[in-house]
Amino acid sequence: MNTHYGGGPDRIELMQTFIRIVESGNLSAAAMRLNTTQPTISRRLQALEKLLGLKLIQRTTHAFKLTDDGERCYAHARQLLETWHALADELTGASDAPAGTLRVRAPHAFGQDQMIAPLAEYLRRYPQVNVEWMLNDHSPDFIADGVDCAIQVGTQLDPALVAILLAEVPRIIVASPELLAAHPSITGVEQLTDLPWLALSTFYRNEIVLSRGEQEKVNLAIAPRLSSDSLYAIQRAARSGLGIAIVSAWIVQDDLASGKLVHLLPEWQASPLPVYLIYPWASYYPARLRTFLAMMKAVMPGLTGTQAIRVGEPGGPPGRRLV
Repeated sequence: MNTHYGGGPDRIELMQTFIRIVESGNLSAAAMRLNTTQPTISRRLQALEKLLGLKLIQRTTHAFKLTDDGERCYAHARQLLETWHALADELTGASDAPAGTLRVRAPHAFGQDQMIAPLAEYLRRYPQVNVEWMLNDHSPDFIADGVDCAIQVGTQLDPALVAILLAEVPRIIVASPELLAAHPSITGVEQLTDLPWLALSTFYRNEIVLSRGEQEKVNLAIAPRLSSDSLYAIQRAARSGLGIAIVSAWIVQDDLASGKLVHLLPEWQASPLPVYLIYPWASYYPARLRTFLAMMKAVMPGLTGTQAIRVGEPGGPPGRRLV
């Protein structure tokens, strides 16, 4: 069977284009991801439909919908492309030489601070790889966003994804010296509700859970004066004396050393946040993704601000790895 028809794109390219159309949501977005034009994408779709003798997509002015044949074609096309890439890598030895573009989603603060050093080392080690480093604190839509993998802090995981538990991030209570000077009588954990609070809305809003050791735990209701999904914003608001906050320990190391912030009631801590590497299930992963996963497993527990996983602690991360 010929892989070309009439001198046009081969069947693999047509299938890849169809996958990009489905995953991007429209022809224009697919054209951008494939670095071509919308008319070219449209012609490839028409060529694939003609080749198969099937209508794959029902198009309207504002949207499109896969037909039943289109749904089946998409599922088979993904499997076909994975098999094809695996074969090509094996025959050409590409599995030993990562190349191409790797798209990674990472949390804002962690991704622009702690993760840059290992990312730079990865790029130096594999000069044929380019990385799109996208910072966002929300879980990615792997298909719509075209993301290969993501670093996620927190336990809300999609069971349809592969999730590797890498490390955990300790969290502590901090306040400015000025704020504590106005509330000098804070000696017990229950008194924390008397202070103005800042809430990192990604992880806590109107209630905090603190523990001392392995047995003692307390739940406290709070009424935040400021809520934000930005760790940097909460850090700066705490430094200004606007309120106390629970933050990742790594982000306030310099503030604690300089005296801009104080570690309040150090015997009490919020549960550490688990750090996961997540990515979609597939029968084949390109070398650039495999090497990135291996690097992350190796370096994450040793990064400043993270610690090894302590399985089974009250309120800690689940003792499982979904791989």
